[in-house]
Amino acid sequence: MPIFFFSVRHGEDACVSNDGAEFVDHNAAWKEMTGVCGDMIADVSRKLAENAEWQMELLDESKTPVFRIRLVAETLQGTD
Repeated sequence: MPIFFFSVRHGEDACVSNDGAEFVDHNAAWKEMTGVCGDMIADVSRKLAENAEWQMELLDESKTPVFRIRLVAETLQGTD
């Protein structure tokens, strides 16, 4: 079975899991990633600053990104 690694980045801070997870295929890996991301996103979004980005990636065995989910906070208009 293929081994995948989770990577989380918030601004300049990044953390890549050293413990790989085995999934039957890419579809199973995507389902797990979206579930993990869903569990984390409420807490992340409450702490996200304006004009900041948070992202989670699923990396393959060579640590190449396979999937990426991004949460971006953008200020679209000038503030008073």
